[in-house]
This record gives sequence, C-alpha cells and structure tokens, in this order.
Amino acid sequence: MFRRIISARMAALGIALPLFFGSCQKKNGNEAEATQTASDKDLPNVIFILADDMGYGDLSALNPEAGTKTTHMDRIVNEGMYFADAHSNSAVCTPTRYGVLTGRYAFRTRMKSGVLVGHSPSLIEPGRETVASMLQAYGYETGCVGKWHLGLDWAKKNASEPLITGNMWNQKGRDTKNIDYSKPVHGGPNDHGFDYSYIIPASLDMEPYVYLKDGKVENQDIIKVEPSLAQNAGRGVFWRGGDASSDFKHDKVMDVITQKSVEFIKKDRNKPFFLYFPLTAPHTPWLPTDKFAGTSKAGRYGDFVQLVDSTVGQVLKALDEKGIAENTLVIVTSDNGSHWKPSDKKEYPNHKANHVFSGMKSDAWEGGHHVPFIARWPKKIKAGTNTDQITCTTDLFATCADIVGHKMAFSEAEDSYSFLPKMTGESGSELRQDIIHHGIGGMFAYRKGKWKFIDGKGSGGWSDNGKSATEPGQLYDMSKDIGERTNLYAENPEQVKEMKATLEMYKKELRSRY
Repeated sequence: MFRRIISARMAALGIALPLFFGSCQKKNGNEAEATQTASDKDLPNVIFILADDMGYGDLSALNPEAGTKTTHMDRIVNEGMYFADAHSNSAVCTPTRYGVLTGRYAFRTRMKSGVLVGHSPSLIEPGRETVASMLQAYGYETGCVGKWHLGLDWAKKNASEPLITGNMWNQKGRDTKNIDYSKPVHGGPNDHGFDYSYIIPASLDMEPYVYLKDGKVENQDIIKVEPSLAQNAGRGVFWRGGDASSDFKHDKVMDVITQKSVEFIKKDRNKPFFLYFPLTAPHTPWLPTDKFAGTSKAGRYGDFVQLVDSTVGQVLKALDEKGIAENTLVIVTSDNGSHWKPSDKKEYPNHKANHVFSGMKSDAWEGGHHVPFIARWPKKIKAGTNTDQITCTTDLFATCADIVGHKMAFSEAEDSYSFLPKMTGESGSELRQDIIHHGIGGMFAYRKGKWKFIDGKGSGGWSDNGKSATEPGQLYDMSKDIGERTNLYAENPEQVKEMKATLEMYKKELRSRY
C-alpha cells in the first residue's frame, strides 16, 4: 500500500520511479552472490523466439484449417503447451520488444504511438534492468540474434551537425552522410545485458541494411539500395531504399540469423544460456526461399510462415544434437498479430492468419495483439497441455526471475507477472489478473476477466477509423464474443466506469505490478 501511495503521488509530480528508488535497488545484493547461489541450481537454458507479424491462426496446431503447415511449431505444442489467451503488450513491433526485454509497458517511455526506424535513437533507458542483464547476474551467458528495432545511438562524423536531415521515413530528401558507420554503435544489445549480439537495426524493410556484431557494423562498405515496391514486385515484397552494406541480401537474412543462433546454441560452455532470437519474418518483405516457394495454401505469406517454422525446427535440432533439449525452455511467440489485410482474406479465404479475431496488426482489437504463445521444457512442462491464463509478452522478465529465484526490485519489470506456475503446475508467484493493450495510434484497451474495454472508437489502428461508431468507447464480453462483434458499452455504464478508472490508475502510477 505504501508503494502504491508513493507511486501515485510521484506520478502526479511527474517524477520517475526508477530515479526515486535509485539504482541501489536494481542490483540489491551482490552479483557474485547471485551467481554463486545459482551455480548450485540446475538452471535451464532459455530460448525466446519472437516472430515478426505472425498471427495466432498461422500455426496449424492452433488452427487446423490454416493454409500453412507448421510442423516444428506444432511439435512444441504437442511436446509442451500453448497459451490460448496470450497477448503482445502492443499491436506493433518496437513497443512490444521494449516490453519483452524490460517487463514494462512501452507507453511509459517516450514512445506513445508508432514505431522507431533504423536510425532512431535507443529507447531502452541507460541503467534499466532487462531480462538479459538480470540473468547475467545469475551466471547466464546471454545472446541476441536477429531484429533489434529498439533504436541505436549511431556515431556522427561531425558532432555539431544533425545525424540525419530530412524525413527519416521517406528516402526523398533524406541525408545520412553524417553517420559514421566505421565507429561503434551504442544503445544496442551489448549495452543492455547481452554478452553477444548479431543484429540488424530494425525491420527488414527499413534502412540501414547492415549486420552489427557486438555493436560494430560488420561490412562498412556502404552503398545506396533502391526501394522494392509491392506494386512492382507483388504483395508483401517491399522495402525502403537507403544505406546498406554492399553484400547485404534481403532474401538471405533469415538464413544468416538462423545460422548465428544455432552456432550460439552449440557453443561449448559450462553455464546456462539465454538466447533472445527476434526473427525478421513473416514481416515484409515476404521473401520465402526457393525451398518454400509455393509450399503453402496462403500464397507468398504462407510460404514465408513455413520458412519461419523451418527456423524453429533448426533450433530444436541444434538442441537435440547438443543433448540439452531436456532442460531448455523454448518459447515461440509473435510481436503482434499478422498484417493480413481484407484483400488477403479475399484472395485466400481459407487462411485466417489472425484466427477468428477482429482486426490485424496495429489494432487494439484482438487481431492486433492476441498472438500464438507456445512453450516446451521437457523437464518441467507436461506434454500436450494448454492454459487459458491471460499472459503478456512483458511476462518473460518475471518468469525468468522466478526460474532463477530473483526477487524483483520495485523499480524493475513494473508490468511483469510470472507464468512459471502455469508451465510447471507448481505453486509460485502471483498470476496476472489483467492486461493493458496499446494500438499503433496510441489507443488503449484494458482487459480484466471476461471484460475488455477499449477507450475510443474503431480499431485504434489500420482496420477501422471509428467514423461509423455510435459510442465513445467499446466494451466486449470476451467469454461470449471473442470476435468483438457486439459492443456492450451503452448497456454496462458501471463496468465501463470501473475499467476506465483502473486503466487511468495504471497509467498514472507508472506500474501495474505491486
């Protein structure tokens, strides 16, 4: 109660909690002690695979009518469990990635809407605890391979000049000549708890198209590439023009990052490891390799989903070959729902990428954030199980803390709850009771129990602008209406009032975990 009162008062004053409680709480205790204590435990390896724009209905184990066949992800479902009510903390990628690593909703940062681009400054605050830095203190070797998209602090050739002139989103009129690609890049994985990193800066359709290994551009021979436009190359084949390493090939990125991840898994070590593996697919550009072209019943997109499944299969194979599968927790989920447009549904009517949910990527409706979430840990998770426990991507932090026995400080992972008890069937930390969703435009939704409240009209994203809506907000009974077809806002004013008040409290108090 004391903390709740303090946090509310501080929020009113505009003071950030981490500054008040201080860095002394963040690493309360000795790192060496944490490592020594953890060395006596049989701690699991943890692999977190974050697909990019993959919908709940893309997995054939979760959607038997899918136009895709996801053999390897289905294997995880069959040998482990799936979470039927799991959600990304945002309906788009950058804020979800922030939530995954910090256990904190991204709307608490400077990012109130939208996403970053490849040259945006770093979003994770210096000194903020991440899953990786927390696990490092318990003796884990940590690696990040794939799509970062959380901003980077690029070096300037001339410190007194802007990094970029012109519109960062539009190649026309943009000038990047002041970026020094030869110097170390800060604000990335290695500054936030990762021992090893091999990343691309942002989405595969955003410049700069370079690989960074441990904060350094691998190939510093920078050229300009032309944009690939969907109207010329076909639906989903799109990337912006701009800076690129001379050897960068868009259609080879998934192969490259998969190889790097397998190498990290197979590395000889005498400690547990944590691998954060954010994929670049099936986000645009949709570039399935020849092996997968034409193999699905959902076009180029479905073929790309099946390439994602192959990547998951290669991770599982590496674990089997290394002989460490038994005590490795593998989680596969997505940063948001699929960008499966009405035109895609019309062309491939039998493939429901976002399952039965309304909307798509970007939306506060379920299609924007209700994502596949599957886990396998043979030593602890009973095969072929599932749970209806509401779960969020911000919950990775608390779950890993639960695994290693880390007591979270008040100033870290403010929106994270452990789902370890649901995976193992053992008693443990308090389970999540509610969740906040956030659309690309900044519209909020709040879910508790069967009720979902949306604080605005329409989808909050690209699906519907709300112009035809008759009520100022939305309320759905998710136990009866998972498709969000019947708005009960007008019929339940007290429920609306209560949920709106709770949502506002969480926004003001800067946390939802107490």
